[in-house]
Order: sequence, then C-alpha cells, then structure tokens
Amino acid sequence: MTERPDMSVAIGGLKLRNPVIAASGVVGYGVEYADLGVLDCFGAIVVKGTTLAPRAGNPPPRLAETPSGLLNSVGLENPGVDAVIREVIPRIPRTGARIIVNVAGATVDEYCRVAEKLDRVDDVDALEINISCPNVRTGGIQFGTVPETSAALVEAVRKCTGKVLIVKLTPNTGSICEVAKAVEQAGADAVSLINTILGMAIDVQSRRPVLSTVFGGLSGPAVKPIALRMVWQVSNEVTIPVVGMGGISEANDALEFLMAGASAVAVGTALLRNPRAGLEIVRGLEDWLVSEGMDDIRAVCGSAKAVRP
Repeated sequence: MTERPDMSVAIGGLKLRNPVIAASGVVGYGVEYADLGVLDCFGAIVVKGTTLAPRAGNPPPRLAETPSGLLNSVGLENPGVDAVIREVIPRIPRTGARIIVNVAGATVDEYCRVAEKLDRVDDVDALEINISCPNVRTGGIQFGTVPETSAALVEAVRKCTGKVLIVKLTPNTGSICEVAKAVEQAGADAVSLINTILGMAIDVQSRRPVLSTVFGGLSGPAVKPIALRMVWQVSNEVTIPVVGMGGISEANDALEFLMAGASAVAVGTALLRNPRAGLEIVRGLEDWLVSEGMDDIRAVCGSAKAVRP
C-alpha cells in the first residue's frame, strides 16, 4: 500500500480528518497552545468548559499528582460564554481541526442559554454537553447520574441548537449505560466518556486533604482500564457514536478504545506531560494501519467485539 490510510471519521454527522481529539480543559481554548504548533494534528479540539456567567473556579490548591494520574479540582474556571464568543473563539487557530465547545451550567436554563448563544457562532462545529463535572457544587454531575434527569436536560438543549450534540458522561454513577441510552433517546448525536473519577489525596505532613475542595477528578493512565470497560459497555448499548477517553497516552491506548467500540478518542492528561502526544498518537495510528495492511481507520472501530466471550 503506497498511499497513507484514510483516517477520517464521523461523529454524529460531523466529519473529522482523524479520530484524535484534544479533550476539554487540557489545551484551554487552543490559543494557549498556538505557539507550540501541535494543534494541527487533531481531528477536533474541545475547548474549556463554558458557562453562562464567568466563573473564578475553585481556590488553590486544585491540582495534585498521583501514581499514574492527576487529580484536578479546577471548577470550570472560564470568562463566560459572551466573552468566549467575543474574545476567544476568533483567536482559536484555524488548523483544520473541528471546534467543539464544552458546555456546563447549574440549571437546565443555563445550559439552554449557552447552547442558544453558541448555536449562532459559525466557527463552532459542535457542542459537548458536560453533565459529568465532579468539581462544582451545582450542575454538572448532578444531571449525569440519573437517566431521567440526563434525558430531560438533553431534550431541552436539543431544542436550542441544530449543532452536533455530544453528551459527556460521568463514571461516578452505577448506571452509565442507562444514562447513555436515555440521552440517545433524548436527541444526543454522540456520547463521550469517561469524565474523571472522583478521588482524593492527603498530605501526611499537614494531615489535610491536598485539594482545597477535598475531592477532585482523577484522570490519566490510572483510570484507563475503567474507562475502556465503560466504553465497551456503552458502545454495545447505543447506536450513536462513542468518543472514548481516559488515560490515552499513546497509539496503542487509542487502538484499544477504538477496538472496544469508540469512533474517536480524546487525549487529555497526556498533553500536559507531552504537548506532542496528539501528533504522536495520530502518526502511530497511521503506522499501525500500514503495518496491518489496512487502508481505513473505521475498520478498527468495534473490531474487538468479534472476540467477545
């Protein structure tokens, strides 16, 4: 095979040039990474969680390294949707990557108002509805743990926008498959999972929790086996595309998620350690396809299901 393989995928009608996405919160609004020249490798960039009004986020300390992972309790710090539309989105580098805005709120009305405002922005290709943030007192995870509540929120937001609607699911629930099915029926075009797992760390010298909020969201390689299991489960229960994430650091990690049923993958914590991780993963996927004599990345998606016990 002399030509490079076809790396394009579709997420709810949104075509991406490759299945590797920069996860929400890690590259900020993309502007912060512009000078590094690493954004043009991604199929899409999910910008920071955006709310109706500005948020200062949680007080420090709000980051803590753990074995093979990272705890964060940033708390959705952002300047508010109006400032994002007016001042930030015009500055996002145009690299060919799709622009997806992560949307959060404390009430259904707030989610809807943010979605309505972003619906009028041509440069925004899709919305990722965050019903899974564990680091805020209201909203976020409160909507994502109960199927009926999740469905009601998604149904309301669906009426406010014609853009592709991705719903980000929480692992901090006993019914992630039921939530996934509920939001699919409510109008979601795709689901993304997993958001961070609730955890904590203690400073043994001060005998106090490391994070100001006591608990935070755990991400990184430590959560990968859990995330992979949930992607496998959810992809067997819904017909809409699944975006898999959780501890993806290299091409082999991405391949596992794709084989488990994901149509695309999002890279998060790995980018904090290695800003070139996205580029390396894309190249690694291409090289793997070539070595296997395959010409289309979509042939990998769900391929492990053939050997399911």
